[in-house]
Amino acid sequence: MRYKILGKSGLRVSELCLGTMTFGEEWGWGASKDESKRIFDAFAGAGGNFIDTANKYTNGTSEKFVGEFMSSDRDKFVLATKYTLSMDPDDPNSSGNHRKNMVQSLEASLKRLDTEYIDLLWVHAWDPMTPVAEFMRALDDLVSAGKVFYVGISDAPAWIVSRANTLAELRGWSPFVGLQIKYNLLDRTPERDLLPMAKALDIGVTAWSPLGGGVLTGKYNRENSDPKRYGPEDPFGKMMLNDRNLSIAAKVQQIAGEIGRTPSQVALKWLLQQNDRGVVIPIIGARSATQLADNLACLEFEIEARPLQAIDSLSKIELGFPHDFLEYEEVRSTVYGNTFSLIDNHRD
Repeated sequence: MRYKILGKSGLRVSELCLGTMTFGEEWGWGASKDESKRIFDAFAGAGGNFIDTANKYTNGTSEKFVGEFMSSDRDKFVLATKYTLSMDPDDPNSSGNHRKNMVQSLEASLKRLDTEYIDLLWVHAWDPMTPVAEFMRALDDLVSAGKVFYVGISDAPAWIVSRANTLAELRGWSPFVGLQIKYNLLDRTPERDLLPMAKALDIGVTAWSPLGGGVLTGKYNRENSDPKRYGPEDPFGKMMLNDRNLSIAAKVQQIAGEIGRTPSQVALKWLLQQNDRGVVIPIIGARSATQLADNLACLEFEIEARPLQAIDSLSKIELGFPHDFLEYEEVRSTVYGNTFSLIDNHRD
């Protein structure tokens, strides 16, 4: 296991992050406490120090398990949890990014995790009802109080994140050092705005659903791709079953077979090799220690240029306006005249 510096901070996190939404069986799937402990120990034993949970996961059981598992060596781990999602569907203030929910959620998480601080607190999702200035100032107060060390944001538009960090920079507040997004070979839409923004602002990226809701594991093909067969463990996975995605999954399976690896390992390694798009850290989740061991093996090899290009070409998306428009030769010549090819741009 190697380590990455998370965004514009000095925090060192492992190149893979352990997602613990599978810790607990309250949602009708997931891992028992004993199996969750085996998963946690295997990840830590491989050098992993970056643990991701949330107050909502398995109704709080995930946080309880994580807190117990890391209690004997708490300071070694980079513990990330989240707030935003509703914990009481009948209470309008039990959800959202406003200060009241933030403070109450954090205090509840600290109790479940049995810890005095959170290394990285994620805003779990953009809440358009709460002004950006309110939650950025409130997050900075938590950092100043020593209850949170760093802050990040998940599932938000690029313009919100850039506005939030610009506001934090101008007012001396704690900026977002991490961005959590859905990113995999089947869904590369973050390449339009979110990833370029993160690279430009030096924000570390963690990618959830790196295996495309299970489609990239190799267990689905055109003969067994009926969405009704999909289990409850990934409600987003059934939305990924279409001809395009199954073609990409088939290519991943082909390459995996040629190089003696599993499809999951190839899909994860593709993410790890996106070096030109900034720091991307896959969040790996597992319901068994065996699944985790398979995922960890993605660190043992590199995908060579030719198969990497084959996967990349098949899964590539159109960036759309204005990105594609600005790449047209006619537009470039209008903007730069005859000088574009003569300029060495180190920012490109």
